[in-house]
Amino acid sequence: MMVLCHELGDGTGLPYYSSARRAVTKLENSLPKRLKAELQQVSNSVEIKFNPVAQTEESKETYQALVDAVGKKRCVRISYRSLFDNETIQTKLSPYKLLFSRHSWYVIARSSIHRAARTFKIGRIADLELTDDTYQIPAKFSIAKVLKNAWHMIPEEGPDQRVVVRFAPLVASNVAEVQWHKSQRIEWNEDGSIDFHVTVSGLREMSWWILGYGDKAEVLEPPEMQEIIAHHAKGILAKYQ
Repeated sequence: MMVLCHELGDGTGLPYYSSARRAVTKLENSLPKRLKAELQQVSNSVEIKFNPVAQTEESKETYQALVDAVGKKRCVRISYRSLFDNETIQTKLSPYKLLFSRHSWYVIARSSIHRAARTFKIGRIADLELTDDTYQIPAKFSIAKVLKNAWHMIPEEGPDQRVVVRFAPLVASNVAEVQWHKSQRIEWNEDGSIDFHVTVSGLREMSWWILGYGDKAEVLEPPEMQEIIAHHAKGILAKYQ
């Protein structure tokens, strides 16, 4: 437990968890000398590497305000820089859950203007005001229902779509070794390549992942994903011609 608090609370693991590290330091100071020495050896032998994160001090205050709001079941009013709407929106949230995923903290909350549970990136919340209005979390609420089959965090409207991507032998093992999505299925081909099958709620998020493998990934279906990848590839090529 102490090793995890050290690793996750050092400012580069889970942002805003430095209080966990401070608490562990206090616990360590109360340990007998022999146990301190053993703990030091174990701590030095374990390291957890996260992807780079950049959370500002302003976001830290927002994060803490949301923790308090969830604890007290109080609604908040926010100004939010929405990439999807391409503008700053004003909405009242009933925050259900805080979620850290990959690089950032998110709050999953019912939004007054969307009239449904949505995911908001905490770093994009410009202003936050705690209100006196209270709420209850629905008994049937779950993160899985909100995210549906999104590739990561952004489910899109419309039916889920089946995607098949063929990865070349050079990267096939690396792809096959990771559980990228709950619905994935791997088929190995005789030449050492794999066919990666997945069902997702929206194609845009996944398209960026596919592009990261360059010419070692080929979309076999659906045609809509082929068009998205081809469009980006033409744009990339145009920049270098």
